[in-house]
Formats: sequence, C-alpha cells, structure tokens
Amino acid sequence: MAAAAPANLFSVFPESLAAKLFANAKPVKLAADEVLFLAGDPGDGCYRVDQGLLKVSMIAPSGAERILAIVGRGGIVGELSTIDGLPRSASVAAVRESELTFVSRATFQAFAEANPQVYMHLVSLLAARLRDTDGVVAAGSFLPLKGRVARALLDLAEAFGQDVGKGRILIRQKISQSDVAAMAGIARENVSRILNDWIRDKLVSRLSGYYCLENKTRLERESAI
Repeated sequence: MAAAAPANLFSVFPESLAAKLFANAKPVKLAADEVLFLAGDPGDGCYRVDQGLLKVSMIAPSGAERILAIVGRGGIVGELSTIDGLPRSASVAAVRESELTFVSRATFQAFAEANPQVYMHLVSLLAARLRDTDGVVAAGSFLPLKGRVARALLDLAEAFGQDVGKGRILIRQKISQSDVAAMAGIARENVSRILNDWIRDKLVSRLSGYYCLENKTRLERESAI
C-alpha cells in the first residue's frame, strides 16, 4: 500500500469560514492514543483540530493498522458522515494529547444552507481526495518498499515541513517508525532498515524525534512511479 494522504486534504475550509462554523462549537479533549471514533460509528458531526495531532486509519480484524492521514492543527475530520449521514468510514485517534471542537450534523447543515460557498469547498475537497486515491492505488501497485517510505515522508513534509535552509525540510511533528510503517503499508522492521540506510547515506536525519529530509530531490526520485 502507499503512503497516507497529506494532512492538508483535511483542511476543508478557509480559516475565515471555519472560524464562523466552529465559533460556538463544543470543546473536546483527547489523551494520547485515545480514540475519537471508530469506523462504523454513527456520523453525528465533525471535529476541528485546535491543538495536537490525530491519525485517520483503517484497522483490520487482525489488529493491523493502515494510516490514511495524519491531521494537525486546522484539519477537520468526520465531515463526510456529516454530509451524507452514513456511518464513519474510518477510525480517528489522537497521536498525542489534543484539543478539538465539535459541531453537530444539524449545525453543519444549517451553516451550509446559510453559506452556500461551503459546497464549493467540499467539491474541491472531494476532488483532491479522489486524485490522492488514484495516487495511492498506483503507488501500492508499482512502488517498491523504499518508494512507499519516501512517499510517506514526503507527505509528512508537505503537511508539516519547514525549510531550514540548503533544501533541508524539517518535519515539525514527532512521528514514530510504527506510524511511518502504517502510513506506508509495510512492516516496521522494513521501515527501520530503510531509514537507517538513508540516515547513513545522509538522505534523512533524525534529532530528538524529528525527521529532517536532507535530500528531498533524491526521495522524490525514490517515490516516482
């Protein structure tokens, strides 16, 4: 399988619109590793991340996890069920302690009726996710293990990266090897081996739990289909 979607696919609305929607929203706090909702739960509303980090994932009956996205501050989760009223399509849990705000499906629908531009942004969101799904299918079919890990790191850099000079991109979120493995859809042991090779070859570095892409161009070549 391929890497997770970039977190910016989960930033549904411009800040000005999101601020209005969540102005009187209910606060929700999650401890690290606490589950927000599971796939199949009722879709009773959506959540915005104010602080912290969430992961959107699918969990197999065996317990194996496939992370679909890592969502940071400003991201919104649960909006698809809020739109169609169907059960949650994926599970969401906190990577670390997080603060969220919640709006009910009824509140969301009333807001969308009063602000029709919401639907324009939703169409853009769904189109972006469909394009990303096409990439996931292609990557899962054609990329070798190194390519899948490279794509996971590049997706994280796109969502959380900071240019720290000389083409180096620091991922300003602490992500474990297990999370990278669940994003890439491969065993953690393979991720560990690949990352150790890349650290030795100075493609990637790691300091205090943060990954830094030392050679983004080379990683892009690794992830090319």
